[in-house]
Amino acid sequence: MNRRDFSKKLFAFAVTSALVGSYSCTNNKKKVTFLIISGWQTVNIGDIAHTPGLLAFIDEFFPDAEYYLWPKDIEDNGVENMLVSNFPKLKIIKENYNKTDYSITQELKTVFDQCDILIHGSGPHVLEIEKLKTWMKHTKKPFGVCGVTEQKIYPDLANIIDRAAFFMTRETKSLEIIRQYKKSNEASCFFPDATFNLKLKNEYKAETFLSKTGLKKKEYICIVPRLRITPYYKIHSYIKWSEEKINEVNALNDQYKEIDHEKLRTVMIKWVRETGKKVLVCPEMQYQTEIMDELIINPLPEDVKSNVFKRDYWITDEAASTYKNAFAVISMECHSPIISYANNTPAFYIRQKEDTIKGQMYYDIGLEDWVFEIDETTGDQIYDRLKQIMNDASIAPKKIENAYTIINKQNQIAINMIHHALTIKHIGENKQ
Repeated sequence: MNRRDFSKKLFAFAVTSALVGSYSCTNNKKKVTFLIISGWQTVNIGDIAHTPGLLAFIDEFFPDAEYYLWPKDIEDNGVENMLVSNFPKLKIIKENYNKTDYSITQELKTVFDQCDILIHGSGPHVLEIEKLKTWMKHTKKPFGVCGVTEQKIYPDLANIIDRAAFFMTRETKSLEIIRQYKKSNEASCFFPDATFNLKLKNEYKAETFLSKTGLKKKEYICIVPRLRITPYYKIHSYIKWSEEKINEVNALNDQYKEIDHEKLRTVMIKWVRETGKKVLVCPEMQYQTEIMDELIINPLPEDVKSNVFKRDYWITDEAASTYKNAFAVISMECHSPIISYANNTPAFYIRQKEDTIKGQMYYDIGLEDWVFEIDETTGDQIYDRLKQIMNDASIAPKKIENAYTIINKQNQIAINMIHHALTIKHIGENKQ
C-alpha cells in the first residue's frame, strides 16, 4: 500500500468512526441508506465512472451503508453487470414516472421511505431535475448535489440550490457561480469529481488485450482523441438537433479536427522514434472509434504506424486496468486522465475550450502542469513534458500524491456536509 492510500484509509477510518457513529446514536439506527441519482449514459467511460466513484466514496466513509441507484442509463454495454458485480449491496431502481405530475409507484414510494438521504452524483450539471422534484414532493428528507459543473443559474436550478442540504461543485469556477447566487458558504463546497475515488479494475480483460497486441506494462502510452463538440445527434435517438445546429457543429469540428489531432500525432511520432515503444489509441466515448483511423493512425509515417494499436469501445473497469498498466495517458477527454490518476498513472489533459469549465478541477488540485490548453500549445511542448516524466521517475508519483492530498481534504469537507444533512429531521425545518 502506498503512502497516499495509507493516509486516505487512516483518515477514512477516523471520519467514519466519528461521523457514522454520531448519526447512528442520534437517529437510533445502525445504518444509513442512500438513494443515489447517477448513471448518465453508457457510451462514455467517464460518465460511467461517476457512479462507481461515488459508490466507492460512500463505502469508504459509510462502510455499513445501504444504497439504491436511480439511474438514467446503465443497461447497455455491460455497465449494469459491472456495477452489480463490484457493489454487491447495490439495489437498482428502474422506475419511470410521469414528469408532469411527478406521480410515483408504490415501489418507488417504499424506496423513498427506506432511504435517509438522496444524493445527485457527479456530472456535467444537475441532470435529473425531475427526479429531485419528485423526491421533494413526496418526502421532506434531506438531499444534496455531490460534484457537478454549473455555468449559469436558471429557475429550476435555483430551486434545487435553495432546497438542498448541500450543493457541491466539482471545480471552483462553478462554486463561484453558486455562491454568487447564494451568498452563504455553509452549504456549498468544492468536491472533486467522484471519478477520483474510482477503484474499479478488470485485470483479466486488460491483460488479455495487452498479451494479444504485445503491449508491455509501463512501456506504452495511451492516446485519447476528441472532436471539439460531441456529435450527440449521431449517438442518442432522443437528442433532436436542428439542421442548422448540426451544420454548425460539423463545421466547427471539421475546422479543428486536423489542427488538434496533429498535436497528438506529434507526441506519438516522437515517442515511437525516440523510445522504440508502442502506443495504444483509446476511446473515452464510443463515437471516437470512428475517428481514430482518419485523424490519428492513417496520417502517421509507416515506421511509426507499425507500433500503434487501437482499442474498440470498452467500459470503465477495463479502461482503468489498461491505464494502470500504461506509462502515461494523453487525452483530449477530461475523464481518462482522472481514471489514470486513480491508478497512479500520470496523465495529461489536452483541453479544448468547448469542453465546458470542468477542466478547472485540474488547476484546483495542483495539476496545472498536466493541463494543456489546446489552442495555446504544440505537440512538441506536450512531448517535452512527457520527457520530464521519462527522465525523472520521482515527478509523477509526487505530483499525483500531492493532488490526492487536496482531494482527500475536500472529501473530508464533503463528508462533514453529508453528516450534517443526516442530522436534519426534514428539509422543511431549514430549507423552506
